[in-house]
Amino acid sequence: MDNAQPANIAMARSMPHHDKFSGPSRRKPNEYLEQWLAAIVESSDDAIMSKDLNGIITTWNHGAENLFGYADKEVVGKSATLLTPPGRRNEEPEILERIKRGESVAAYDTVRQHKNGTLIDISLKASPIRLASGEVVGASTIIRDIGERKRAQEGQALLLREMSHRVTNVLAVANGLVALSARTHSDPQTMAKAVQERLSAFTRAHELTRPGLMGSPNSEGRRSTLRTVIHTIVAPYAGFEQVAGRSCVVVEGKDIAIGGGSVTGLALILHEFTTNAAKYGALSSPSGCIRLAWKQEDGNLLLTWTEMGGPRIEKPPERKGFGSVLAHRTVGRQFGGELRYDWLAEGLVIRMSLPLARLV
Repeated sequence: MDNAQPANIAMARSMPHHDKFSGPSRRKPNEYLEQWLAAIVESSDDAIMSKDLNGIITTWNHGAENLFGYADKEVVGKSATLLTPPGRRNEEPEILERIKRGESVAAYDTVRQHKNGTLIDISLKASPIRLASGEVVGASTIIRDIGERKRAQEGQALLLREMSHRVTNVLAVANGLVALSARTHSDPQTMAKAVQERLSAFTRAHELTRPGLMGSPNSEGRRSTLRTVIHTIVAPYAGFEQVAGRSCVVVEGKDIAIGGGSVTGLALILHEFTTNAAKYGALSSPSGCIRLAWKQEDGNLLLTWTEMGGPRIEKPPERKGFGSVLAHRTVGRQFGGELRYDWLAEGLVIRMSLPLARLV
């Protein structure tokens, strides 16, 4: 057997040393079988432990040591509640009651605690340990780490929420673009042309954010500049045209290069700001405008998004929408930056700080 070593569980320690050249013909069949089963348990990647009917740990394999961080000498003789975090303490007594009745506990998902205090997502199942007479004397518990599976499920759920969020946004934005074009074009033909141009611009803006949604790697060939990304994202809504003698969008700041690995994340953040402004904020009003100003300071890009002339804000939202959660997640996890919303009565102000080293 690969990586063969003396079993460190209590049951295996109580047995004679197993000579790899010995077999059933050299030893008593029961003794050989016990050693064989002990070796199987010890070499399992799953955490396997046994406990008596009082919940005291009696055996502890190498898989359990790897999963929880405790050596067998640290846990054998102690209560299995050592592994149970607060809020789950009722599980062990319930398991033991079922074991005492001779019932098995089918695998179920739960949480246990590592030696260092971190919580581990696990699948646990338990079976009664019986003597030859049929008397139940303990429980055998098999525990499997399901952290990777849980993370995959959470990632899939997040992706589905983002897809749903984007579909809803697309419908709302398309309606907004039609209304925006209708305000400035009375002739059906020119209005239709304006709508087509805005929808085409929206498609180009959406293309910048699509790789992040699909989970595909960013191409290093997608390098751009901050000003180009901003223009691409905002163009469908305001077009940077003059309305009533003024610009709908004011951009101020020295242009900087954006690396290919950062274009999608930055576009996603700005896309959330813009679509929210189009649905609820300054871009939803004929008199609304946006000012984007940025500067470089202490190795960070400091960008301020200011909305003016839109609907008056009576109070901050009672909860964060998914778009806001997504923006905070991207700023924090991808860029290691900070994001703050100030819900002023005259308009939303967003302040964002991103390390320049993460943008180039």
